[in-house]
Amino acid sequence: MPFFKSLPPDAGPPAVFTKYPGLYGPWAQMSEKLMNGPSPLSRGERELILAYAAGAAGCRFVCVAHAEVAYALGVEPGTVERLVEDPQRAVIEPRLRPLLAYVRKLMTTPGEMTQADADAVFDAGWDEHALHDAIAITARAAFMQRLVEGHGFVPMSKEMAARRAKERVDHGYVNLYPVFRDKQP
Repeated sequence: MPFFKSLPPDAGPPAVFTKYPGLYGPWAQMSEKLMNGPSPLSRGERELILAYAAGAAGCRFVCVAHAEVAYALGVEPGTVERLVEDPQRAVIEPRLRPLLAYVRKLMTTPGEMTQADADAVFDAGWDEHALHDAIAITARAAFMQRLVEGHGFVPMSKEMAARRAKERVDHGYVNLYPVFRDKQP
């Protein structure tokens, strides 16, 4: 149950986005570009990173929602859960391992980041653009965690998340919310 009495029991971020479109319209546009625009990372990899970053920080709401988007984009179902449970034993593309290690460390102990962490990502074949995008996605996960936890939003079921994932895949981050559709630059 949300902490705000003005919100319905099943409220989530769209309720806040709709209430404050001037603030969250630019956020939705940034999210659209970050998650669906040009990047060395596929859309599925970006959703995997977002879900994993949230899961590593213990934010079930964002983790469940975006894991289902990653799965709708072709990531093997269960990958996010296995990564959160044991990142060393999860079966993932070897090239993703140092990138996801970077994401986890940035999300859980950001003050401990070092050049060696970045070098491990570069040594795996990723360029600065890919690492930047992973950092920005991790920052997005942190922001969303504070938004949903601060409002007291209850995580949706995996089934509901899977239904909404298809909408996000089909409509993106801006067009998913009617209040933002006509306000794109």
